[in-house]
Amino acid sequence: MASRLMLRLEAEIASTTHPLKADCLRAERACLLARQGHLAEAREVLSSLQRQYAGRPHAVMSAWLSMGEGLSGYFGDMGRSAHERMRCAYALSGAARDMRLYALAAAWLAQMEYVHDDFEGMARHASEALRLAGPDDHATHARASLVIAQAYHLGGRFDLAQPWYAKARLHGNADGDEATLSALMHNMAWMHANQARQAVLSGATGNGPVAPPQMLMSAESTGNFDQLVGTLALDALVPMLRARILALQGHPAKALALYEAHLAQALAQGLARMQASLRADMAWCRMQLGQTHRAVEDAHAAAQAVSEERDLDDRAAAHSRLAQVFALAHHAEAAAHHIERAAADWQSHFEEQARTVAVLDKALGRRED
Repeated sequence: MASRLMLRLEAEIASTTHPLKADCLRAERACLLARQGHLAEAREVLSSLQRQYAGRPHAVMSAWLSMGEGLSGYFGDMGRSAHERMRCAYALSGAARDMRLYALAAAWLAQMEYVHDDFEGMARHASEALRLAGPDDHATHARASLVIAQAYHLGGRFDLAQPWYAKARLHGNADGDEATLSALMHNMAWMHANQARQAVLSGATGNGPVAPPQMLMSAESTGNFDQLVGTLALDALVPMLRARILALQGHPAKALALYEAHLAQALAQGLARMQASLRADMAWCRMQLGQTHRAVEDAHAAAQAVSEERDLDDRAAAHSRLAQVFALAHHAEAAAHHIERAAADWQSHFEEQARTVAVLDKALGRRED
């Protein structure tokens, strides 16, 4: 099913008589292709435009090309180079005084800063994007709102995240942008799963189910929606999400099958930064299935990678799972070490949650009720 946004861009390209405007629209279309995961086609369009404008550069076209390169990198492996290309798009569009593009670049900078745990930069650029965007600038409103929603959600304030998720959905629908709607579904599902994992592994579990059946249904829905609209971007993330939820629900065999089938692809698509927590979860699944030797092997591999785990909640989760695995394997000293490290990292994560909410509140001018 073709995206309404894609159809609109193609119609505008066909109807415009201004060559530069048509080429800028082609670059914008390439950005959408990148967000949909059609990276080879996006890069082919961008390379053609780069060759065309190499001898006669134009600031706005250069900004669109930098944005396209940034999005191609981000939806390829979420690497640091994508951030640099988006900063270039932000600077060029600002210099050219193209406020629509400048605001959109600010929104995407906020997204990339969120991924790299720069919450102050994220809050600053998200609020700037919303301040500069016109009421009908749906792409900027949708992306900035989604960034704010997921950051509040990460901060443990789903009550504050919900209205921002609703704004992201409203503007994504208005723009006909199924790629944004897909991202919204993915992010909500991941955040709910992470909150459930935190409740289980930090010892904060109450009496209710932490990973109810509808959580897995939500993960399945994201994959089904992507298939319906033809989104291929970061396609290994859905199986990893399903594996995480299945492990929390007590289905280690099903979770392990997904980890074994999709882990290598997920690491290549940008989840290498989560390698320790993923491998620790695999080790726990193996231990539940009686695969003690392989579980301990996976646990040692996860323990070697845990120092590279950037996100505090993922690192804390890795230590918690490793403590469980080593305890079951009767490696008491290793289990005690990971129990101690898990407690420290969970505490640091709770403190970071509070800081994230405070930074957002300040940037958005929200006062605590």
